[in-house]
Amino acid sequence: MINKLSSLLSAANISLSGRQKQQLVDYVEMLNRWNKAYNLTSVRDPQEMLVRHIMDSIVVEPHLQGERFIDVGTGPGLPGVPLAIVRPDAHFTLLDSLGKRIRFLKQVQHELKLDNITPVQSRVEDFPAEPPFDGVISRAFASLNDMLTWCHHLPGEKGLFYALKGTVPQDEIAALPEGFTLQKVVKLTVPQLEGERHLIMVTGSEKRR
Repeated sequence: MINKLSSLLSAANISLSGRQKQQLVDYVEMLNRWNKAYNLTSVRDPQEMLVRHIMDSIVVEPHLQGERFIDVGTGPGLPGVPLAIVRPDAHFTLLDSLGKRIRFLKQVQHELKLDNITPVQSRVEDFPAEPPFDGVISRAFASLNDMLTWCHHLPGEKGLFYALKGTVPQDEIAALPEGFTLQKVVKLTVPQLEGERHLIMVTGSEKRR
């Protein structure tokens, strides 16, 4: 697993410490173990998880601006846990409404000794952002419109929304709610992953908050 991860990281020009690589592999092994009982992800093969969950998450890291992030609809901790491992100086709140996912994430926090994640069980609309976040991240969570409508209260004045998507959702971008502006669309390259990946970055106006 470490060898496979190392070759993927090398192909993506990402440099990590031995400890970070071990934490990522330990996370995949925990996810695989818990998945058998709790059905946390449809990906069953740990080798495939390295590509579709780990690499697919951490290629976003260079584009994140700030130190406090919230991963909404985090599921089993994606992309929040891999991002927290590769960016230890930032803090990630992992938000999900399902108790079994949060129980898993608390175990991940304990076993991997990740002191820069905070798992929270809550609906996003009910979660107060105090203080506000530098970035709101989502992966396969909702349409852009729904994400921005439900999460508009979470970022600070200069905060950004980061939506991880497959192909560029032109119809969703064209229908951005009033007060939101598309800042950037970044094409992401994930080694050994079929299909397109894009990061949609959006800013929100203060009148929304």
